[in-house]
Amino acid sequence: MIAIIDYGMGNLRSVHKAFEAVGHHAVVTRDAGVIKSASHVVLPGVGAFGDCMANLEQYGLVESVHTAIQSGKPFLGICLGLQLLFTESEEFGLHKGLGIIPGKVRRFAADPSLKVPHMGWNQVTVQQACPVFAGIPNGSNWYFVHSYFVEPVEKQIASTTTTYGVPFVSSIWKDNVVACQFHPEKSQAVGLQLIKNFGAWM
Repeated sequence: MIAIIDYGMGNLRSVHKAFEAVGHHAVVTRDAGVIKSASHVVLPGVGAFGDCMANLEQYGLVESVHTAIQSGKPFLGICLGLQLLFTESEEFGLHKGLGIIPGKVRRFAADPSLKVPHMGWNQVTVQQACPVFAGIPNGSNWYFVHSYFVEPVEKQIASTTTTYGVPFVSSIWKDNVVACQFHPEKSQAVGLQLIKNFGAWM
């Protein structure tokens, strides 16, 4: 069973539907016991970094995320769910994250030729072959909606990169943790393949 963490913000319904569409049993929950008993855990997210961290704390879910990752079970962060794993974010001031992945979340630099947020389809280039990308062609297009991007301290954990004015890390892979800036649940066939792969991982 796959637990999709519900902290009161995020695209929970579309993520849940994507898992069900590829044949994986998933539940949306904020119950610590359900999250602990799940074989896989997903942290989706849409919204402001500080508000999301406040909600995770309010619902007592910070410990659940740390426990899930420390247990070694497969963990997937999506969009803001990627950013929340990092040490801190500069979105609307400086906010502490979950501190699982050392690094910062930064805003795209002002560039008159580029619109922020970065919204729509963009190409993703594989840097290290993560198992959840099995069967997905390198250079595939994925759907993005974000104004901030992650800068990991450990450069080797970058699984894919994307260019929007500058190259940025669009997904990471470290041990049992995979997290992506793009939205697999909105990325049609390639996104469903990633979701299917994640549910079968390990």
